Amino acid sequence: MAPGQRSSSGSDNDDIFAAIDLGTNNCRLMIAARANGGFRVVDSYSRIVRLGEGLHRTGELGEDAMTRTMDALRACAARLGRRKPYGFRAVATEACRRARNGRAFIERIRAETGLEFEIISGREEAELAVESCAGLLFSGIHHDAAGTVSIRAPGEQAQPGRGLLLDIGGGSTEIAWVRLDQDRRTHDVIGFISLPIGVITLSEQFSSQGPEDYRAMVAHVRENLEAFETTHRIGREILSGSVRVVGTSGTVTTLASLDLDLPRYSRCAIDGYRLGVINARKAISRLHRMGSRGMHAHPCIGPERASYVLPGCAIFEAFLSLWSSDIVVADRGLRDGLLTRMMRDSGAPGTKRNGTSGPRGRQRRTHG
Repeated sequence: MAPGQRSSSGSDNDDIFAAIDLGTNNCRLMIAARANGGFRVVDSYSRIVRLGEGLHRTGELGEDAMTRTMDALRACAARLGRRKPYGFRAVATEACRRARNGRAFIERIRAETGLEFEIISGREEAELAVESCAGLLFSGIHHDAAGTVSIRAPGEQAQPGRGLLLDIGGGSTEIAWVRLDQDRRTHDVIGFISLPIGVITLSEQFSSQGPEDYRAMVAHVRENLEAFETTHRIGREILSGSVRVVGTSGTVTTLASLDLDLPRYSRCAIDGYRLGVINARKAISRLHRMGSRGMHAHPCIGPERASYVLPGCAIFEAFLSLWSSDIVVADRGLRDGLLTRMMRDSGAPGTKRNGTSGPRGRQRRTHG
């Protein structure tokens, strides 16, 4: 099925949509149905494939990484075949953007699975991240470690006029600076940066994760972010209380899990959680003390993710060093943004429209 393609399976599946996000570290599928102005998940799949493993060194996707990814995509294709969604879109991000053989791999995926992928730009990746988290940019209800429901973070205006979104990935990090219209419930991405720095690239670039290399990671990322701050003067806006900061990534959700001291990961506890700056730094210190063995054994981390947690924390600390603010944690990703776009662009439930949903959407979105 091609990106944005409509199924011809009949009206029974008119309200079923699917999206695949093929990243540097993960392959994720979500199949969802419209529900109450949003959607409910009817099937999902996620596998760590490490597609970008070795890319920093060789400039190409490795054969072992591509084989792992193909296995995951065959599983996705089988699930799509059973559900037969009305709308579908599949996107690939930084690993395929950077690799010399990225486009050839996309063609191999099409030939072997029938799935047609787009390699999206860093800008669209940032826009989709904002799309997925828009509800949290506007929502005034978040919870903290004590279970307290609060209208806003300390010092934040009742209706912030700006949003700042952080999305730490395997091969890149996207940051979006967003204008919020609280009355119309719309947002407009007015600035973004897509750094070719993610948890896999940092882990491969630095020889260890000891204290000295960790500090070097933080300094390296901060150096690459300073021009964005110089252009947009975000720090000044944060001090005025006019900015809602949202973070989405395995790094941010892991820190929230540690702050809550969860015995196992729970999306319900994490999505919408307000992570304070001091608590975030305490969680990072706890990870350093935990070490590799402790992270391998921790139920919210595990052996597949343990080696990438501290590089993610280095990116997060660099972000906080420029934009110190409590962060609303989002357990949401590109799949959510893709599904939201497709459902909106397809028209009213049960109403078919000719053509396909385009590869790009407007920046301005409405949230009711």
